Amino acid sequence: MGAVTFPDSDVIDFIAQNFIPLQFPHDQKPIADEFRVKWTPTLVTLDTDGKEHHRTVGFLAPEDLIPSLILGRAKIHFDQENFEEALKSLNALLRNYRKSGAAPEAIFLRGICLYKTTHKPKPLKDVYEKLEAEYPESEWTKRAYPYRLL
Repeated sequence: MGAVTFPDSDVIDFIAQNFIPLQFPHDQKPIADEFRVKWTPTLVTLDTDGKEHHRTVGFLAPEDLIPSLILGRAKIHFDQENFEEALKSLNALLRNYRKSGAAPEAIFLRGICLYKTTHKPKPLKDVYEKLEAEYPESEWTKRAYPYRLL
C-alpha cells in the first residue's frame, strides 16, 4: 500500500483530516504483539482510548481504503452508542463509496443504528431487502437473512 494507496492525494488528505496514523513493521516488538499484527498491511482503527473497533488485513486500493476508514469511524461511534454520529459516517460512505467493499457492512450497520434509535423493526427488514437486491453474495446479506421475516 506504500507504493499505491498511501501516496494517493485523496488518501493523504482524508487521513490527515480524520486520523492520527501510526505505521510500524508487522514484526516490530512489542507494539506488533500489543495490536495483534501478524501480517502487512494490517490497519487497526482505534478510539481515543486505544480500543480497537475495526481491522483490515491485506492490500486496499485508495478507492477502498477511504470507505474502510469511514466504516471504522462509524464503528467507533456505534460501539459508543452514538448512533447519530455513526449514521452520519455510514450515510457519507454509502453516498460516496457505494461500490466499495465496505458498502454492504455499512448498509447492515446503518440498519442496526436505525433500529436502535427508533426501536422499530422496519429498518432491519429494509437492510435485508437492500442487501439482497444489491449485494446478494455478500456475507452481510447472509447475516441479515433472519430480518426478512420481520
